[in-house]
Amino acid sequence: MRWSSINKKINNVPTHIIIIFTLIIWIVPTLGLLLTSIRPLPAINTTGWWTVLSAPRGMKTYEQACASCHGQDGKLLTAADLTNPDIVKKYPRSTQLTALLQKEINGQPHLGMTPLPEAQESADIAAYMKRLSNLDKTPKITLNNYVDAIVGYRGTQTYTEDCKTGKQSLDLKCNLSDLVNPRGMGRAFLNSLIVTLPATFLPILFAAFAGFAFAWLDFKGRFLLFAVLVGLQVVPLQMTLVPISRMYAQLGLNGTFIAVWLFHTGFGLPYAIYLMRNFLGGLPRELFEAAYLDGASHWTAFTRLAIPLALPAIASLGIFQFLWVWNDLLVALVFLGGSKPVMTYQIGNMVTSLGAGWQLLTAAAFLSMLLPMVVFFALQRYFIRGMMAGAVKG
Repeated sequence: MRWSSINKKINNVPTHIIIIFTLIIWIVPTLGLLLTSIRPLPAINTTGWWTVLSAPRGMKTYEQACASCHGQDGKLLTAADLTNPDIVKKYPRSTQLTALLQKEINGQPHLGMTPLPEAQESADIAAYMKRLSNLDKTPKITLNNYVDAIVGYRGTQTYTEDCKTGKQSLDLKCNLSDLVNPRGMGRAFLNSLIVTLPATFLPILFAAFAGFAFAWLDFKGRFLLFAVLVGLQVVPLQMTLVPISRMYAQLGLNGTFIAVWLFHTGFGLPYAIYLMRNFLGGLPRELFEAAYLDGASHWTAFTRLAIPLALPAIASLGIFQFLWVWNDLLVALVFLGGSKPVMTYQIGNMVTSLGAGWQLLTAAAFLSMLLPMVVFFALQRYFIRGMMAGAVKG
């Protein structure tokens, strides 16, 4: 008995390793994206995201070379108080600090027996001295990247700093109206919601009706029609962009949300109907027969039996459709373009043509993935049940 349990645990080791490896692949980049998005630009330019929880830059080098004389807080020597901004201002760069450390004090080397620091170490010490003297007021963690991304800030400082000093960058007015600035992720978030919610609801609605009809209603040609719908899943949407765009141009729909809703609904229906038909077809026939014997109509059977029992399939279908539409760039780019930019389109606009503002990409990217994560985790308990049930009977 003992050996069998040991063998069972050993056999599960490869599975556990694969699961842990998969989690690391997904979690580490996401964590790096999150930590980078809350770091100020100087920190992003000089150190990696994994240093956000480590000691401040230059602290260890300072402790090795200077703490024995100046103290951990820099206040031990009154004549050379490193918390005094006037003293630290004299050594803004590593070359000036290195020249000071090379001088002798009372005929003795400045650092005593401690070797002179290298150029990079001197730069680290100078940076830490600025932190001790409060000359460097750069926070370790900040939300400025998110604020700048939401309002579409373009400037040399940050949106918060410019508003505090009374500056106005381009068309920003330093009030709530900036949240819907056309260049910001706030307006793009609203546009993405306007695109995604109807484009998720409509395919589910039509697929529920069609899936019930294919599963429980007898009419001529339903199997042939269902086979055609299943076959339509292999048609790439790229093939239809040009002809549908020309049709939309004739109808005056280009640049409207209706155009994107109809396109996503049309291409989402084949898989949605396939999933709903398989799920509803796997429900016990006795339930519907009993309902019909009690005098229930098709509508009653659909609303009172099919829909409540199909919630797992509807939830899993909603997750897939929501993620597909939310993360889509091609369709929104063709039919909406820059007139009503969605989040996937607006992320690329965070960086200017000269490369400025690239640090906002991390905040914008995390904003774009935040809502899909909430939707997935809110409905994940239905996800596996819906997918497995939809694949049982075909």
